Amino acid sequence: MDDDLLGAGFETRTLPLGGGGIGGDAVATLVRHRAKDPRLGAILYVHGFSDYFFQRHVAEHFAALGFDFYALDLRAYGRSLRPDQAPNFVTDLRDHFEELDAAARVIRAEHGHERLTVLGHSTGGLVTALWAHERRADDVLDALVLNSPWLDLAEPWVMRTIGTAVVRGLGRVSPGFVVRAGLGEVYGQSLHSDHQGEWVFDPKWKPLNGFPVRAGWLRAVRRGHAQVQRGLDIRVPVLVLHSARSLLHGKRWTAEAMTADTVLDVEQIARWAPSLGHDVTVVAVDGGMHDLFLSAEPVRERALAEVDSWLAERLPSH
Repeated sequence: MDDDLLGAGFETRTLPLGGGGIGGDAVATLVRHRAKDPRLGAILYVHGFSDYFFQRHVAEHFAALGFDFYALDLRAYGRSLRPDQAPNFVTDLRDHFEELDAAARVIRAEHGHERLTVLGHSTGGLVTALWAHERRADDVLDALVLNSPWLDLAEPWVMRTIGTAVVRGLGRVSPGFVVRAGLGEVYGQSLHSDHQGEWVFDPKWKPLNGFPVRAGWLRAVRRGHAQVQRGLDIRVPVLVLHSARSLLHGKRWTAEAMTADTVLDVEQIARWAPSLGHDVTVVAVDGGMHDLFLSAEPVRERALAEVDSWLAERLPSH
């Protein structure tokens, strides 16, 4: 593995993949941060849309507990984005199963971990839930933790119904068509240290306004939502965390954006989380932003503590 841009203690490995987005061969990138004593196995982190892995403090937190920590930059995201690719674009979320399978093989077969917990955020939460369902008979993972997973469209009823029907047709005939130029800057401004936040990340890989939303990708997401809402059969314990409240469709940043999910509807998350499997725990975190682990320090510590205690109960030490 090679040295990573996060610096000392982080290393990366490129995973060649079979398909691409709009143009270009695809790769994924596996980031690793080792624990001194990985007695609890491994954690694999999967980011959301218009995102990549930069949360050094999350890796260090779980490594200190006794997990070897891994993160994926999915195809056409972050470290894996190539100049001839449309950022963050696939036409089927199952395309990402290839990199999840590859990462799991490295972690289990090559690095020898007997236990694997997958941690998915936002769109990564949707993708990893679908993957866990698809691989439910393969014993590939032991627990699934979802940080504000995207389980429904945070839009009015007409957009979730008629709008979705339009996107299905458009995404089929013109998958690259841009249906929305970006996501708005409120959330990005709440995160980046150049604005109201405390985090440093590369705006080429995580623009404040987000990347364009393309019809083929949104069609794929809505198909994933429909599958979740019909009910999945994830056969490992699932922990779903979300903020206690949402603050949606804001045009300008306000201080309230620092204590609410400004991206997803938390009531939708709470509604659909039980559809993921037979053993689902749902926890609301007061004062949390969309990425709970990037919230204000007391809030993110509380969110991490919820994960720690749940994992201690479900994955006791050997």
